[in-house]
Amino acid sequence: MKNTPFTNKHIALGAKMAPFAGYNMPISYTGINDEHLAVRNNAGVFDVSHMGEFILKGEHALDLIQRVTSNDASKLTAGKAQYSCLPNEEGGIVDDLLVYCIEENKVYMLVVNASNIEKDWNWISKFNTKNVEMHDISDKTCLLAIQGPNAASILQPLTDVELVNLKYYTFAKGEFAGVPNVVISATGYTGAGGIEIYFEDKDGAAEKIWDAIFEVGGPKGLKPIGLGARDTLRLEMGFCLYGNDIDDTTSPMEAGLGWITKFTKDFTSRATFEQQKAAGITRKLVGFEMVDKGIPRHDYEIKNAAGEVIGKVTSGTQSPSMQKAIGLGYVKTEHATQDSDIFIAVRDKLLKARVVKVPFLS
Repeated sequence: MKNTPFTNKHIALGAKMAPFAGYNMPISYTGINDEHLAVRNNAGVFDVSHMGEFILKGEHALDLIQRVTSNDASKLTAGKAQYSCLPNEEGGIVDDLLVYCIEENKVYMLVVNASNIEKDWNWISKFNTKNVEMHDISDKTCLLAIQGPNAASILQPLTDVELVNLKYYTFAKGEFAGVPNVVISATGYTGAGGIEIYFEDKDGAAEKIWDAIFEVGGPKGLKPIGLGARDTLRLEMGFCLYGNDIDDTTSPMEAGLGWITKFTKDFTSRATFEQQKAAGITRKLVGFEMVDKGIPRHDYEIKNAAGEVIGKVTSGTQSPSMQKAIGLGYVKTEHATQDSDIFIAVRDKLLKARVVKVPFLS
């Protein structure tokens, strides 16, 4: 099992550790609810150094990205980022990812899910027919996400980059806590605002940055946060989690990701998605709130009032912000209308739920 450069910090802080995507990761410190609310109301620090990062360089880098991703990366200028996905050849999703434009038409960084690093690398390499220079920098890249409404103001003393004015899905490169060449972005996965910092762990940079963050943030209530709260925070926003809500068998059109599927260019499975858009889809990912008491869990069956299976739960939790149980799941399209009643099969009971608009938190 791999460690991140911050593993010893997590253990020293008393984190509950568990294996995740081949890494020894902190799941929680003081409890998921407490950490969740700290991020929603103030700020918290996530170690997400397990994520994967690839650099693509050269005159054909954009062409390669355009052919393997669903979104239109030609719209990106230097300092802008984009959410996208890698469709497979059967109309499913290899992975979802972020595309960072470092130098227009020349240099890009792709940020992929930890569990899919090798899979994504092999997939993109398969289409690299024009000798694009590719570098997997995952193992030497640290990534901290400092999320929450007060994150930017708390961290501002550590950098000259104007954090408060960093627009959503943009990034800048600069010095942070005395460490040069840090990529500072605003592409968070919590819906609470904040920044992410990417940097190489050399010359003690990881320890220096971690200590500096808590030196300025500790007195202002900044807390370390585990992956448990990261999951409840993203679910309140209706953000998809790869392996749960999207995978090799789900299409972006079914998952409500039509907005990152652009038919202005040619890419893998484009014809399949165009057909789905024209003909309509038979199932759809929806958000729902529990009406009856009970927590929906991954893979629970979703049924209609007559007890017939109409889909399955992909993610579910007790929302710490809303104090009610919420979930995401695929249902047959005729049951996907807002305010439709659906039923979650929990053991031998059918618990009533209602289809609602996402994000759950407005």
